Amino acid sequence: MTPAGTNCTSAACRWIESKGSAVAKVAAFSFPPPQTQLRSSPVPTIAHRALRPIAVFEACKGAIILIAGFGLLSFLDRDNEVFAERIIRALHLNPASHYPQIFIVAMARLDDSHLWVLAGLAALYALVRFAEAYGLWFERRWAEWLAALSGGIYVPVEIYELVHRVTWLRVSALVINLVVVAYMVWLLTESRRRHAAAAGPPLA
Repeated sequence: MTPAGTNCTSAACRWIESKGSAVAKVAAFSFPPPQTQLRSSPVPTIAHRALRPIAVFEACKGAIILIAGFGLLSFLDRDNEVFAERIIRALHLNPASHYPQIFIVAMARLDDSHLWVLAGLAALYALVRFAEAYGLWFERRWAEWLAALSGGIYVPVEIYELVHRVTWLRVSALVINLVVVAYMVWLLTESRRRHAAAAGPPLA
């Protein structure tokens, strides 16, 4: 027998020591220190935090256009000019003023076929906005492309409107649109850079 306090030299003791060291190595490999886990974890969600407010904004735009499209269908089989004037008065607006008069004249020129086409376009636009809102909420790359492209299309139109007349509403719309487009372009650029870094340098 080996006396207590001395080194174990038997085969059984060496087997126990080898197994213990193997278990320690497995434990050390399986459970890295918390700092290592924090350094290796990706952080794309931090850069995507602003996507959800934008998604809510796009969903609200789609809902407003969809409600307007259904509102157009209420003009079917009616005297559009008279009905439009009733709506203006119900909103406590002056039918003879500039913008209400534009609305009344425009509605008077529409027949039922035009109303159906406009309502269909409104529904299609709302569907695109709802799809974009869904994709942005769940951080889909295709939704970021859609937001960047659709927002960029409006920029020349908004600048053209500002050239003719400057209002706070038009300035705010242009600034918000430019911020959203710039943010989407930055996200897409960062995503491409991360993918390139993860793939590593090309093989020679």
